[in-house]
Amino acid sequence: MKELLEGKTIGVFGAAGLIGRALVRGALNQGAAVVAVDQNPNNIVTEAISPSLEEGMVSLVGLDATDEVAVEAFFHGQRKLDGLINAIYPRGAGYGAHLFDVSSQQFLDNVGLQIGSSFIVTKACAEHFKRWSRPFSLVNLASVYGSVTPRFDIYEGTSMTMPVEYAVVKAGLLQLSRYVTRYVNDSDFRVNCVSPGGVLDGQHESFIANYTKYTNGAGLVGAEDVVGICLFLLSDLAGRVTGQDVKIDDGFSL
Repeated sequence: MKELLEGKTIGVFGAAGLIGRALVRGALNQGAAVVAVDQNPNNIVTEAISPSLEEGMVSLVGLDATDEVAVEAFFHGQRKLDGLINAIYPRGAGYGAHLFDVSSQQFLDNVGLQIGSSFIVTKACAEHFKRWSRPFSLVNLASVYGSVTPRFDIYEGTSMTMPVEYAVVKAGLLQLSRYVTRYVNDSDFRVNCVSPGGVLDGQHESFIANYTKYTNGAGLVGAEDVVGICLFLLSDLAGRVTGQDVKIDDGFSL
């Protein structure tokens, strides 16, 4: 049986992150050649990835996605790129603080850094499509908190909060994706978002328990839970799916 992404070359921006590493593995398992992009791309290299490196199925690219010139140069050298998953999320000083502890400058810096980098990547993908006139699929990694009001009670008993910058950036990413999709206005250029719920990553037990109450029982999603829908959206099976936001959250947003 043909693998989902056989013959395709897929970029993964933010490849060294928790979800990024899972995406690289998933794309390789579905037959894609992967261009793994991160400031520290060597961090994706594991025992499972090494054979693919030796076979030439993975190439590592060190890149700062906030650097517009560097991003543009990357795309000029990637004519065969068929799709890309944008899983970047750079953070600046003061990120993650409670609302009353966030200065306006910290807010502006983080929002600019985060949505700005996704703007650079999304725009570059559209320009890449126009330059080479070959079908291209972009998947932007958003969040349920881009469209759902934060549930602050799940953070009770912890030092955590739902950062205001995160909510604003993820909401903006949803609209940016729809905007660029309509602006390019070509069925061969598709932009979709995947919005995970909370992702399991060593959180406090009380947070996990509080969060799970809002789901159908599974609670926080694992990084691997996000992979399948991303790969589907990159594939030819999703050829008429564009401008959509797909939530992976075990019912958290219901």
